[in-house]
Amino acid sequence: MTATLRNKVAIVGVGESDIGKVPHMTGLGLNAQAAKRALDDAGLQVSDIDGLLTAYSFTEPYFMLGSVLTEYLGLKPRYCASLIAGGASPAVMLKHAAEAIASGQCNTVLVCVGENRATGQSRDSAVASLTAVGHPYFEVPYGASIPAMYAMIAQRHMAEFGTTREQLAMVPVTGRAHAALHPNAHMRAPLTVTDVLASKPIADPFNLLDCCLISDAGGAFIVTSAERARDLKSQPVYLAGIGEFHTHEHLICAESLTEFGAQHSGEAAYRMAGLGPGDIDVAQLYDCFSIVPILELEELGFCERGEGGAFYADGHAALGGRLPVNTHGGMLSHAHAGAAGGLFGIVEAVRQLRGGLGPRQVAGAEVALVHSEGGILSSHCTAILTKDLS
Repeated sequence: MTATLRNKVAIVGVGESDIGKVPHMTGLGLNAQAAKRALDDAGLQVSDIDGLLTAYSFTEPYFMLGSVLTEYLGLKPRYCASLIAGGASPAVMLKHAAEAIASGQCNTVLVCVGENRATGQSRDSAVASLTAVGHPYFEVPYGASIPAMYAMIAQRHMAEFGTTREQLAMVPVTGRAHAALHPNAHMRAPLTVTDVLASKPIADPFNLLDCCLISDAGGAFIVTSAERARDLKSQPVYLAGIGEFHTHEHLICAESLTEFGAQHSGEAAYRMAGLGPGDIDVAQLYDCFSIVPILELEELGFCERGEGGAFYADGHAALGGRLPVNTHGGMLSHAHAGAAGGLFGIVEAVRQLRGGLGPRQVAGAEVALVHSEGGILSSHCTAILTKDLS
């Protein structure tokens, strides 16, 4: 099935909810707002949707979230599922939606995720969720947390390749400059390397501004066949290639702290699309912590091993650079609310390929790459989108 997905489907609508602190809306409400905006973008009605994919919610942990959302949105789909692959979920759901449409299980799939993490949980609950990871026998007893595990990865990269603290800091600085050009970004105030280095220590080498936001946010996109897409309201963006790869759940079982599954998911996506790293005009890379897009740049072939930090420091990831990365600001500045953080990368890629984004538009963008990862660099999915049929 996967080998047949090239040019079979298109994303025809995208939407994002209000973002930041939105205390008057529940997580379901944020999903609904994003879904409505995606439907309006596509020129579709609720009755046109016959497939629904969603992920998970910490603030509203329904056992059957997909069914709850169908009820809440007034859908009656013949294809529905809740999928959990951590932050990789949105890209994996794009792949599942494409496979469902290509196999005739449904015609038009709504993918939506979102949570009210900024206002829907207490500070203690937020901190507790960061420690609710790790092997119960071999990691948890030693105080493992999500920031600490990613910090171990950063420390290893610094020791092995000489990546500097200032290079790490350039990741949130670059993202913030892009977010300042996005009207719906959670954080838009200017940011400097000095600001990052002076922010509150979290887990060495990370400070607060090396870590993703906690936002209220929801995002959605709509997938249908390439044939049907031509007749809809907005310019379609086509799926040229997609691949996923999963290596471990617990970090103690990872074979390396500098090489993960992005290389393999990326190779599958490039192979399906018939493209390579040199063909990509803009990239949206998962950035839960500042080390992560540095690793992804290397594994996806945009630079050599150990050169991801220099890629950022030299300005190659900035607008106008060799490969603009996270032109919406990423999870470090635009928004992070569970799986919605990675989904906004897909939304931004679609918008970049459609064009018309003013000062944050990548000139001549025709091919975009989106990479999402979940767990502690455990699950990976890479998607390549094109402006035209490739």
